[in-house]
Amino acid sequence: MAITPEPVAFPSTSLGEGPVWDAARQRLWFVDIKLRRLFRFDPASSMLDQWDAPGEIGWALPADDGRLLCGLQDGLHWFDPARGAFAAWLTVEADRPGNRLNDACTDATGAVWFGSMDNACVAETGSFYRLAAGQVEQAGPTKVAITNGPAIAPDGATIYFTDTMAGKIWAATIGADGMPGALRPFVTFSGDMGHPDGSITDAAGNLWVGCYAGWAARCFDAAGEEIAKVDFPTANITKLAFGGADLATLYATSAHQEMTDAERAAQPLAGALFAFRPEVGGHPLPLVRAS
Repeated sequence: MAITPEPVAFPSTSLGEGPVWDAARQRLWFVDIKLRRLFRFDPASSMLDQWDAPGEIGWALPADDGRLLCGLQDGLHWFDPARGAFAAWLTVEADRPGNRLNDACTDATGAVWFGSMDNACVAETGSFYRLAAGQVEQAGPTKVAITNGPAIAPDGATIYFTDTMAGKIWAATIGADGMPGALRPFVTFSGDMGHPDGSITDAAGNLWVGCYAGWAARCFDAAGEEIAKVDFPTANITKLAFGGADLATLYATSAHQEMTDAERAAQPLAGALFAFRPEVGGHPLPLVRAS
């Protein structure tokens, strides 16, 4: 039976991104990069809270001290939900003012993997990084216009990196030192698949990928074979995150940036937060190690 994603919140995000489930609060966090907003969604009440960020915000990840670590244009910031306040922490790529941070995940040690990208989506100035013990190291592909993913398998042994403009997803084995080994091709998008955007792994180790300009989310097994496709009523599906007390609901952000008036009229749900329940649920995501 076909799965139909349902809109559960409608903040009308220009570029909705970065959904992540906060198990401690039983809430979903996500962002609107271009409108510089951080959102918190409560599935139980459908309440949607929001805060203005001090720059274009790519992601926000819950940490083990109750704060969220956020990736903005100029680097890493902490967000305190109790005070609703951002605090700058670490500058990243100070020599590349045209870049911004885009998409992130945590590994089993609480380290954070994230990417940078050209904010104009043209130049191959982006790289992937790993943050551990307060130190940022380059870790993954370089010379990428739009970095996406990264996502880590539930056993912690494999990481996936995405080059959105090239339509490529790579896999790499994480070594004993916590760093990725050699890249190997995993999936290449073609034809009407759109562009591979944000991704998440499920409990079985499959990779779910948002398809920007592809009207869908697609699921690939560990061998890179497509095993599921969920169609959406809007073109730009950006990233997915498992949530709910049982981690059985898959949330998806979307975008309406750069759409014409006619396209917006034809896609009234562009910019909504969607949800559906796939056959396989998710797995708990580690918290950012704050100290």
